[in-house]
Amino acid sequence: MITSAAFAGKSYAVLGLARSGAATVRALIHSGATVTAWDNDEGLRDALTHELPGLVMGDPAVIDLAGFDALVVSPGVPLNTHTAASRARAAHVPIIGDIELFALARAKLPPHRVIGITGTNGKSTTTALIHHLLETAGVPSMMGGNIGLPILSQAALPSGGVYVLELSSYQIDLTHSLACDVAVLTNVTPDHLDRYDGDFLAYAASKARLFSMQQADQTAVIACDDDVCRQIASRVNHRLLRVHAADVDPADQQHWSSLQGPHNAQNAACAIAVARSCGLDDAAIDKGLRSFAGLPHRMERVAVINDVLFINDSKATNPASAAPALAAFTPSPRPRIHWILGGKAKGDTLDECGAWLGHIAHAYTIGDAGPMFARLLAGNVPVSEAGTINTAVRLAAQSAQAGDVVLLSPACASFDQFRDFEARGQAFRDAVAQILPDVQREAS
Repeated sequence: MITSAAFAGKSYAVLGLARSGAATVRALIHSGATVTAWDNDEGLRDALTHELPGLVMGDPAVIDLAGFDALVVSPGVPLNTHTAASRARAAHVPIIGDIELFALARAKLPPHRVIGITGTNGKSTTTALIHHLLETAGVPSMMGGNIGLPILSQAALPSGGVYVLELSSYQIDLTHSLACDVAVLTNVTPDHLDRYDGDFLAYAASKARLFSMQQADQTAVIACDDDVCRQIASRVNHRLLRVHAADVDPADQQHWSSLQGPHNAQNAACAIAVARSCGLDDAAIDKGLRSFAGLPHRMERVAVINDVLFINDSKATNPASAAPALAAFTPSPRPRIHWILGGKAKGDTLDECGAWLGHIAHAYTIGDAGPMFARLLAGNVPVSEAGTINTAVRLAAQSAQAGDVVLLSPACASFDQFRDFEARGQAFRDAVAQILPDVQREAS
């Protein structure tokens, strides 16, 4: 784990004891800090107390926070509504996250660089791709933040290593000194507005803070394909690399099997700019692009059955992230996509997907948003209210012709029927697997 003498002798309150919270508690205690921690889950509390006998349990929403050096909260804690956050502000106690602790620990780590990636959509793929490009080129690299293992739970890199961090707006809100050697912004569209009291400009400003923490000799990479990103880029006063999805040659992209579609052209453009800024040559970059396997639940190829391709894009949790998936498949000579969508809606339109409705052979709606989406699509594409993923997959498989695509790209959060988008994606995989025995029986 990453520890630091910077925390020794200090006192921290930690709220949230899931993966990143537990890693934070361990790192602080092993650094010589005093920690008072809390989670509403009694099992998490008991497990960590058993592991770390010196740990004190106390709810920051109840205890006196005066005298603590910081309140460390998990990114999922809503700062705009949680009682602990208002109590910390009243006690003049800084509210930070594990990324800020990492930033404070950096001075004592072997010489390294940090790449921070944010954006509404594409940041996970871009983060994983940058990490892969560096590793393929032989550069010591670690991936963390909003993806993979918590950053504080991993061993520090050797000299010359690169920390590649996916950063949500929540994590950026909780750091004040993370000066990224390279900071990346993929795009900004409305999302998570409940955390920003419905204020899209506040959400965009959160993303922009990643660049305001940089120093004059550091680099900003911004994909300038949307108006918000162009505005943010216009305010950057240090080294700026503007990139666009159109920078990627389609002839090259066709050789990158896990990076198809215009959204992945944007992801690749960002990653290529970062890799070049880290000193990788074009041959090393192309090798990494060709060998990148992609991420689960992000345009993941699940199976090909009777020449029908089944794709799991469960991570598409809003219409703006579903639209590029629809755009990835050319409709000629006929619509090819059997689109499964729905869940817990983040709005009442599918406007961002409108330009690509001509690619859809049939839509199958699921979850809470199913009836609303069926009404929105009616008259534009054939649509069926399937209700569940199992039913949607079965109906789509029955209708699809050779060469078609069955695409789960829900344009919604998953919390109406599933605990998270991973569980939803696994349900899609399972539903596709159930088709295989039927196909085998028909062939026998």
